[in-house]
Amino acid sequence: MRELSVPHPSRVPSLPRLHEDAHKGHAGRVLILAGSASMPGAALLCARAASRGGAGLLTLASFDRRPLDSLPALVPEALLLDLRALAKGARETSALVAALRNALEGRRDDACAAGPGLGVNKRTRAAVELLLEHFDGPLLLDADALGVFAGSPQSLRREGAPVLITPHPGEAARLLGREVPADDEGRTRAARELATLTGAVVALKGARTVVTDGENAELNTTGNPALATGGSGDVLTGLAASYLARRSPAWSAYDCLRAAVWVHGRAGDLSAANRGELGTVASDLIGELPDAQRRIEVDPEARP
Repeated sequence: MRELSVPHPSRVPSLPRLHEDAHKGHAGRVLILAGSASMPGAALLCARAASRGGAGLLTLASFDRRPLDSLPALVPEALLLDLRALAKGARETSALVAALRNALEGRRDDACAAGPGLGVNKRTRAAVELLLEHFDGPLLLDADALGVFAGSPQSLRREGAPVLITPHPGEAARLLGREVPADDEGRTRAARELATLTGAVVALKGARTVVTDGENAELNTTGNPALATGGSGDVLTGLAASYLARRSPAWSAYDCLRAAVWVHGRAGDLSAANRGELGTVASDLIGELPDAQRRIEVDPEARP
């Protein structure tokens, strides 16, 4: 089992460089389904991280207005997709999920992330099932998008485009129906089991996040206790989605996720150095992403 180490991230894949005549479409189109009236911040952190991760076009979709109302001030680069408005104000799950399906038919997103702040409810499960069936690009599921599948991880399996999941130990335990061990070997076994059951690329978050596609597995060594704060996982979700959207044929979903995990941890290290571990909040990580990901923007061997 290898480590994604610092300060020389030789095992971390370099971010694909855009061609000099690239336009915003080449940088990747990201769709995020997140947020609710009681948890708008999760959606906003996710969207801000996706923007800082280099998404060329970013859309935040939500079933509630509150996250969308705050978006123009906090992420002016992002577009809004008001699913309740598309459902003509309806609140029923069937109408809202139908609005999401209709919206997907006219879109060309390169990657989608779903889950932060959606709530664990029937609407979230129906929406994720729809995305699994009808979204044909890489799909990253986190937080409540995993919580609604407690005890049935096989339901996340699909053919075709990759699925990625980023559970914390509690979410992983609910998916598996048993506690996740605290030691590295036990956590790695649990992550591999999740990858086998779901067919997904897995990042089992923790002090040493495990990233696995079922066959390969690596332990991340960036990061510190500053990352143990509400919203930190939402930042990782948005960052990873932006990498998925711009991936090259030589850059797999596994590469995208392990790069995002490394950069996310590195941002935590930079923030802790500047503010201290206790003084770091999730939104601080976003401001550190440019410096953190600069380390892997260019292949080290190709640097002048």
